[in-house]
Amino acid sequence: MTKITMRQQKHFFSAQRLATIGLLSAITVVMGTTPLGFIQLPTIKATTMQIPVVIGAILEGPVVGGILGLIFGLFSIFQNMTAPSALSFALINPLVSVLPRILIGILSYYGYRLFRDRNQYLAVGTGAAVGSLVNTCGVMGMIYLLYVGEFAMNKGIDPAAAGGVIASVCLINGSIEAVFAVVISIPIIIAVLKIKQKLKK
Repeated sequence: MTKITMRQQKHFFSAQRLATIGLLSAITVVMGTTPLGFIQLPTIKATTMQIPVVIGAILEGPVVGGILGLIFGLFSIFQNMTAPSALSFALINPLVSVLPRILIGILSYYGYRLFRDRNQYLAVGTGAAVGSLVNTCGVMGMIYLLYVGEFAMNKGIDPAAAGGVIASVCLINGSIEAVFAVVISIPIIIAVLKIKQKLKK
């Protein structure tokens, strides 16, 4: 019984999976410390840092996705402690920065699974969109639940209006970031899946 468990664990944490986690984690850090992690639009700044988590989750499963999300979240806390921004008062809380990022890796995989047996392009697109929306709306939702007063004060608005502002961020930022995630993730993931299929033959 113990031998089977150890063998299964060894198989799960294979060199391929560990390499995937290491590579995508490094990409997340690079994106977070350079302009690559953010796309400046006329009125907002859209993030693409959730994309490595989405890619890892769809290619290697929800556990790998969750691990990548954890690394993304911890790096976000580190960033906000070393280079504070307007929302750092909330983003240093693991419930805001870490929990939603772990959920990216889990829910993007299951979003992908919904259509995996029907159409790979649709499946990957769904997974990428779900993961990206979880990132934006998860973080902003936790800020609303835990820091609505501080958020309103920071933005100079009435606390009663904070919910509408946060909802608009989820809708506008979330939609734009989801589009970027879908457009970037589909060709990368489809190409890797095709390579995997060829190697199995």
